[in-house]
Amino acid sequence: MAPKKAKTVAVVGAGLVGTLEACMMAKRGYEVHLYEYRQDIRQMEHVPGRSINLAMSVRGRTGLGAVGVEEQIVQRHGIAMKARMIHSLDGTTKSIPYNREGKCIFSVGRRFVNEVLLTRAEDFPNVTIHFNHKLEACDLERGEMTFTNTATGERVSTRADLMIGCDGAYSNVRKQMLKRAHFNYKQEYIPHGYMELCIPATPDGEFAMPPNYLHIWPRGNYMMIALPNQDRSWTVTLFMPFEIFGTLTTPEELLSFFQTNYPDAIPLIGREKLINDFFSNKPSANDISQVLAIPRGQHQRHHGRCRPRHGAILRTGDELRHGGLCSSE
Repeated sequence: MAPKKAKTVAVVGAGLVGTLEACMMAKRGYEVHLYEYRQDIRQMEHVPGRSINLAMSVRGRTGLGAVGVEEQIVQRHGIAMKARMIHSLDGTTKSIPYNREGKCIFSVGRRFVNEVLLTRAEDFPNVTIHFNHKLEACDLERGEMTFTNTATGERVSTRADLMIGCDGAYSNVRKQMLKRAHFNYKQEYIPHGYMELCIPATPDGEFAMPPNYLHIWPRGNYMMIALPNQDRSWTVTLFMPFEIFGTLTTPEELLSFFQTNYPDAIPLIGREKLINDFFSNKPSANDISQVLAIPRGQHQRHHGRCRPRHGAILRTGDELRHGGLCSSE
């Protein structure tokens, strides 16, 4: 008797959650096809999208450990953050430990984690990765999908026994689900945006602040955080309402704002670097998506940035905190 053929799983989106999902499915013996709209990020100099570091907790380590990459990512690359370091307006700091037993979370680079998981997925003989594949349409009942190869323009049709959508906040899989009756969905943008800045290493190549902390500048309706990097720099993220971002239109207004709210950060970032980085970027938006009800399809499963309500069948996860790999402050 011929051996039973393994069921086929299609994972759409080879980001952090999609690559981990592909590895987990491969471990269970499925034939996995992983589709990604972008080219291979391991061959790209700059990767568009979010670059804010991950603050990885035990949940994330558990997921990475399940596919054999925890030590490579956390122990060899991660920087332990044993406490929050709170920066007050007067320049004083206060440490607030994460755990009485000395446990900690780890700062890890988002791109590094994604690249390691891609390589791990390739290690499985039953995983095939298809880069430059944009999902155009799918039949959730039949498990049929149509992609466009963005490198060649070729249309590619395929099918799978199970489709898993891990393709981000503006998911094409979810757009296809929206065409189904009784699929109730709501997207709402919060008034706050964020912008990434950077505190460079000191001239002698060291950290400009104590490294084993997640540094936070809480300022009521807005705040700033900084996470340490392997090159001794800090990834800084400024969170505040778009209306405040909109008032900072000149270098003088920006420096005055920082002098009022983050005076100790100016010498850390550097006046000229702060001006150049701020006006070279635009604040990014944050949205909250809600899936209120999902009609169950035979071939579908979805990971997306959403909050399930009323018996929804999906799991959340287009960002790592939703995928269970990232701690949330």
